[in-house]
Amino acid sequence: MLIRLVPLILAFVLPAVAYAEGWPRKITDALGEVTIAEPPQHIVSTSPSLTGILLAIDAPLAATASALIGPLTDDKGFFLQWAAVADQRGVEVLYPNLDFDIEALMLQEPDLVVASSTGGDNILPYLEQLRAQNVPVVVLDYANDGWEDLAHTLGRATGHEKDAARVTGDFARQAAETRAGLVLPAGDASIVSYNFAGTYAVSTPDSPQARVLKALGFSIAGLPQVMRGEVSRSADFDFVSHENLSAAIAGDSVFLLNGTERTVQEFIADPVLANLPAVREGRVYPLGPHSFRVDYYSALQIIETVAPYFRK
Repeated sequence: MLIRLVPLILAFVLPAVAYAEGWPRKITDALGEVTIAEPPQHIVSTSPSLTGILLAIDAPLAATASALIGPLTDDKGFFLQWAAVADQRGVEVLYPNLDFDIEALMLQEPDLVVASSTGGDNILPYLEQLRAQNVPVVVLDYANDGWEDLAHTLGRATGHEKDAARVTGDFARQAAETRAGLVLPAGDASIVSYNFAGTYAVSTPDSPQARVLKALGFSIAGLPQVMRGEVSRSADFDFVSHENLSAAIAGDSVFLLNGTERTVQEFIADPVLANLPAVREGRVYPLGPHSFRVDYYSALQIIETVAPYFRK
């Protein structure tokens, strides 16, 4: 009987041990290792793309840089998927339009800065200036790391490991429950950024958006190898010209980044794409209007957008 109880006892004991880590802590980020002396109480984020994760794990976020105001944001530049949560918690605008302002940052007197190594909110040009302020800076790569991994890293950095486990577990549960009720189309799927700010791109198989669809059971196709020479820029998406977009889409189905039903109709009506199997067979779907940056909130919204098209 005792032997049979051991696995059950460990299931309760091991999580408690995992959360018993003391301070100071060494956090591995995109650039190396950062030492955080004690649990931060006044965090600022220079990356709106990471702010949603901080909010999801209930970290003490005081202020965040805001993005350029547009269809993805509210009138402060907060991404719509987490703007209401930020307002409820009194999160301030650190500085607008991703226009780095060291004076505004230091006026906040942060005890931790969370920043990005990629994208429009890339902190690298200002990192030396920021580190000179003797404030710990955790720099993360949201283009190559899934939001769940980022949540666990930020959970350790902030002392909110249990909250990180809670939200990642909740997402996994909801994805699994949804997946059980879906009938998926045959073949692979491509995730396409269509005419976003005048650009065209195809997701890699491991992009943050791809990971959400994989949790629902989809197989994601990346750019065909023969198209590698046509790529102008590459990160979590491979960017190509409009003329080359059709040849860059290998999937039997297509999901449109930031897509709505209107975006789907524009994609289908594009004569350059008319011969795609996904267009001919009506297998083009929206990924949802807030799928540009994936965090806990937008990941759940992607599930809510995609699931109705495939329910049994």
